[in-house]
Amino acid sequence: MHPESQRWAEMFLDEAEIKVRGGRGGDGMLHFHREKYVPLGGPDGGDGGRGGDVLVRVERSLNTLYHLHHRRLYNAEDGRRGGSSNKTGRSGADSVILVPLGTQVREVSSGQLLGDLTQPGQSLRVAKGGRGGRGNPHFASASNQTPHLAEKGELGEERRLRLELRLIADIGLVGAPNAGKSTFLAAVTAAHPKIGAYPFTTTEPNLGVATIDSRTLVLSDIPGLLEGAHLGVGLGFAFLRHVSRTRVLIHLLDGAGADPLADYSQINTEIALYDPEMAGKPQIVALNKMDLPQAQAHWPQVSETIKSKGREVFAISALNRQGVRDVLNRAAQILDTLPPRDSGSGELPIYRPVEEPDFAIVREGEGAWRVRGRRIERAAQMTFWEYDEAVERFQRIMEAAGIYDALRAAGVKEGDTVLIGEQDLEWHD
Repeated sequence: MHPESQRWAEMFLDEAEIKVRGGRGGDGMLHFHREKYVPLGGPDGGDGGRGGDVLVRVERSLNTLYHLHHRRLYNAEDGRRGGSSNKTGRSGADSVILVPLGTQVREVSSGQLLGDLTQPGQSLRVAKGGRGGRGNPHFASASNQTPHLAEKGELGEERRLRLELRLIADIGLVGAPNAGKSTFLAAVTAAHPKIGAYPFTTTEPNLGVATIDSRTLVLSDIPGLLEGAHLGVGLGFAFLRHVSRTRVLIHLLDGAGADPLADYSQINTEIALYDPEMAGKPQIVALNKMDLPQAQAHWPQVSETIKSKGREVFAISALNRQGVRDVLNRAAQILDTLPPRDSGSGELPIYRPVEEPDFAIVREGEGAWRVRGRRIERAAQMTFWEYDEAVERFQRIMEAAGIYDALRAAGVKEGDTVLIGEQDLEWHD
């Protein structure tokens, strides 16, 4: 790992990969009413409680994902078993994962974005708990008034998630290393970023709040970018993702550098290659360090070239606070012309993957077959195999789903093993 990337990972963890699992539903109960002078009481086994869900929720006091680094599995509580006298088991408690504002949640296997948490208190259900198994009263009928049959609780959903933090700021400060972004941030806000006269003084984004005419603006100092940042060179991926959140960019050029215009071109190229939409963000250019002779010498050419590209350019000295308020005021004016951010809040809908085919038959060696399918595997998992009536019910489900016919068509033979989920069955015609 690049040494700067290593320091980034240690200081400002903005990515985390975790596994989440909804609680298992409680088992339904097989029970019959027992009361003095009532010798033939009917079925009264209660349903199992529902398993808890796993939610990801915004917590304003957090600003990194570091707290997720040492725990990789989040389980919700299982539901309780049903009781006698038709008592439903208690539902399992939800598991809530707290994250900073601006966290995106993706599924690892597909890379699909499940939710973008951009509002305080917003939450996303990422794993649903299993439903509780039904007690034996549900299986009573006119022909079977004493069913010796109940269901096990359903397993909760399980998936791997990748969480990415993308800072939310109105204005982003970009530029080459040592362009003076931290100095600018300190000059216009109450932030106290680390400042020094050497590249990569800043190895993590800094946020500051500026006040203009009683309104507040959030600024983010995005650390310096290197050539190849869009490919992950240096701190590339780690920092470019934070630029995507900002609405207006202030591009600071190092007036004391060898070629400010080359820096300008490089930074904009890296931004555009990472995400073409980001290249279209409003951008103000400021040549910094005008208190130095080198910057004053660069100014005529820089000013002419930037203006020829249709962009505004300012001459400033962040160290002396010369011209910094003019740049900030102009950024605020541009912000006023932009549409407001999406104000959606509250709980986001739980993600649901695309439905897979009902089932598939796969041969697993000589004399062994596996039946795959979410529905049939769930039915097998919820079956009490020690009860004959439960086994017969599962057989009816297999037949109704067409699985028996499919196995025969595939070539299953007497005595072959049929695997469904964790259950091994022996085939008999």
